[in-house]
Amino acid sequence: MLLRKTLRSSTFKLALLAIGIFGASVVALFGYVYWSTASYVHSRSDHAITAEHAILQRAHDRAGRDELIATIEQRVANEPFEGKIYLPVDPSFARVAGNLTIWPLAPEGSEGWTNFSPREWKPDAAKRPLLRAVSETLPDGYHLLVGKEIDDLDEFAGKIHAAVAWTIVLLFVLAGVASFSVTRRTVGRIEAINAASRAIMQNGLGKRIPLRGTRDEWDQLVENLNLMLDRIEELMGEVKQVTDNMAHDLRTPLARMRGRLEKAYSRQRDSEYDQALIGATMADLDKVLGTFSSLLRISQIESSDRRAAFRTVDLAEIAREVVELFDAAAEEKGAYLKTVGDERVLVTGDRDLLFDVVANLVDNAIRHGREAGQVTVEVMQSDLGAIISVADDGPGIPLNERQHVFKRFYRLERSRHTPGNGLGLSLVTAVAHLHEARTEMVDNKPGLKVRICVPRIIPAKVGKRGECFPPSDAKRPAG
Repeated sequence: MLLRKTLRSSTFKLALLAIGIFGASVVALFGYVYWSTASYVHSRSDHAITAEHAILQRAHDRAGRDELIATIEQRVANEPFEGKIYLPVDPSFARVAGNLTIWPLAPEGSEGWTNFSPREWKPDAAKRPLLRAVSETLPDGYHLLVGKEIDDLDEFAGKIHAAVAWTIVLLFVLAGVASFSVTRRTVGRIEAINAASRAIMQNGLGKRIPLRGTRDEWDQLVENLNLMLDRIEELMGEVKQVTDNMAHDLRTPLARMRGRLEKAYSRQRDSEYDQALIGATMADLDKVLGTFSSLLRISQIESSDRRAAFRTVDLAEIAREVVELFDAAAEEKGAYLKTVGDERVLVTGDRDLLFDVVANLVDNAIRHGREAGQVTVEVMQSDLGAIISVADDGPGIPLNERQHVFKRFYRLERSRHTPGNGLGLSLVTAVAHLHEARTEMVDNKPGLKVRICVPRIIPAKVGKRGECFPPSDAKRPAG
């Protein structure tokens, strides 16, 4: 199965194409090397024959035929000239001197270059040696043949030819084996990922793609896929949690409305009672509609680019306006609400959204803080941006719950019976993300402090955030 997939894979086909192109290049290169080497060896041999022929020709020109024959006899007897051939013949091609007995060429081919293998040259050799010679007709009608044995040169060229051929074959074999091995490994890893993906689709998101521990690019890909599956599983869990919380929070007002309507349906009409029922039902409907309005607003903030409304705004002024707005609500609970910090803190952002963020944090601090407690809104300037914090001295939020309270509809058990829909901090998270801000929760000892760091200038792309926070062990939700 794996072998068939390997042979049919596009990776293997591309590898074969690459081998073909590489092989053609290698053949062309080695062919040129062989041709240039053989040409060089033969040209050196021809040069030596030409030089020897020129010496004999000068001897003939200087003193005639006798001097030519004497020079040839001397060279034949001289050991360094072994392997060279000399043959002067008369006009009838009868031998005059030299170390060949018979003129090897036809009379009409008595001039120019030629290769031949005469019987009388080394008759005891197992194979006739190859000779190369140049012939010329002298002015007096005599003919002269000068050459040398080139068997060793041809043998050398043959060895080069064989070496080049075997090298090319070996390269093709090694390239083929390497391509098949790499393709098989690649297809094997892909098939493992595919098998794990099919198992995940069939059995749910709990399964993960196994790592091989090689730390190569395949393991990095698998790690990223597993991280993506973790994120998908987390998002699916959040969707389930939102659905459960919506069902829990909306069931009560809807059940109340149905109970009132059913009760009114079975009794006599009473204008005063009907008016009260309609008013109570409208109040419950307003609560449900308010929940959906909050959801839609959070979705709009998260999915659309609202930066067109960004302006330079004074965060300290926004804080003072929020404190003034909630002052009466704090007095009703006997709480004390105040603002501290810098008089003017400028940032770039959407003023209405930043106002809603501070308002949500202050409202949560008043409602969930201590009776007759204190709520402090602090605004300060840092090197990298502005920090606004809202602190109360109430019971706070347990450390293991802080990473969940920013999720939609998430409410602590002790807050289930207090007014609210669990979307306030979700709105805070959405607006913070839009402003590239960072949020964190820390202990106020007693109570809770929520801090938001807003950069002075919103970057075009998401970069490193949260640097303006002092060191803390608190959990920081992604803002």
